[in-house]
Amino acid sequence: MIKKYLNNFRDFPKEIWILTLITFINRAGTMVIPFLSKYMKENLEFSYSQIGWVMVFFGIGSIIGTWLSGKLSDKIGFYKVMVFSLFTSGIVFIVLQYATTFESLCMGILVLTTVADMFRPAMLVCLKTFTTKENRARAFALTRAAVNLGFLFGPVLGGLIIMQLGYGYIFYVDGVTCILAIIVFVFFVKEKTLPVKLKKHHDGFKKISIRKDRPFMLHLVICLITGILFFQIFTTLPLYHKERFNMSEFDSGLLLSLNGLLILLFELPIVNYVIKNKIDNHRVIFVGLLLMSSSFLLLLLPWQAALIPMMLLMTFGVMLTFPFANSFAMGRSYESHEGKYMAAFTMSYSFAHILSAKSGMEIIQRSGYESNWMFMAALGMVGSLLVFKLFAMVEKEDVNTDRKVDAIFLDE
Repeated sequence: MIKKYLNNFRDFPKEIWILTLITFINRAGTMVIPFLSKYMKENLEFSYSQIGWVMVFFGIGSIIGTWLSGKLSDKIGFYKVMVFSLFTSGIVFIVLQYATTFESLCMGILVLTTVADMFRPAMLVCLKTFTTKENRARAFALTRAAVNLGFLFGPVLGGLIIMQLGYGYIFYVDGVTCILAIIVFVFFVKEKTLPVKLKKHHDGFKKISIRKDRPFMLHLVICLITGILFFQIFTTLPLYHKERFNMSEFDSGLLLSLNGLLILLFELPIVNYVIKNKIDNHRVIFVGLLLMSSSFLLLLLPWQAALIPMMLLMTFGVMLTFPFANSFAMGRSYESHEGKYMAAFTMSYSFAHILSAKSGMEIIQRSGYESNWMFMAALGMVGSLLVFKLFAMVEKEDVNTDRKVDAIFLDE
């Protein structure tokens, strides 16, 4: 069984393994994010509304960063963008601890996420560059496994550091690990350049508009909904742990680490199973959204024990949505426009972070936690229905393409 599990990790080039390693280092060190809402509530004594606004700036910075990354990755290459992003965000993390007023923290978070979120679209272009089409979903699942292995250790270590030393120290840890990760990347991975400069003679590529790609735009809406549901575990859920069940940061960290452990163990085997059995990706995403939606219904139960099955459903829902959503986005991107497509894909999650945090905090402040859980469950149901619409659009698109090909052969 162990051998079969390890076979899931075969046939990846060295660059993907290095990318996976720095992703793990970076994610393991990102300890501030899971506890950011608790830090603002308990240490800085911000209101729910203020916390929501800080998270809005978090999302705005993410949008700016991903947009810049898409532009710059297509112009100067993903390599330079990744190096700048990780090194600079490491410095900003260290400085961020000194932003203690509402206004300064809003600006600090805006700068941090603008710089830090330039990394992800560039990383996705890097992943596409060093993999084949057949290996892309597996490679993305591998990097997600690294993210979640880091997420397995990060919240627990973060919780321990907070309890023993205070919040200030995790800002230092976050900054140092970002810088360490990019040093490893530069040392082992060299910038990939073509032996000759190709001329762009396909003028049609210059006129490509993502907004006219209707299936891709609908896919972005589905990703937006998925992100809104997922980000609740970083924004409203830690506060719920504390206020309803008086859980410590360490206890919350352990529960969040369950998400990382399960994804590390099961996501790549699930992706391989789906690929080998040629299961339609849209059906998998549909089931994933239903699981994520159902997880919020468990939070309506007034028992602390419900938090574990809630996290189980959320985690398996994430495993059935995120890898295949990324694969779909990559599959629709055109040559010389990968940065643009990956930036748009990543920006959908940036918008999700804004809407998830602000809407969640406002609903909680006005109507309580239960109303927020019911809203998220209903939103997930809407997202699952949109998956069927996307499936129909793609099928119709494939049929039309086949007809055009048949017509060409008939003319010949």
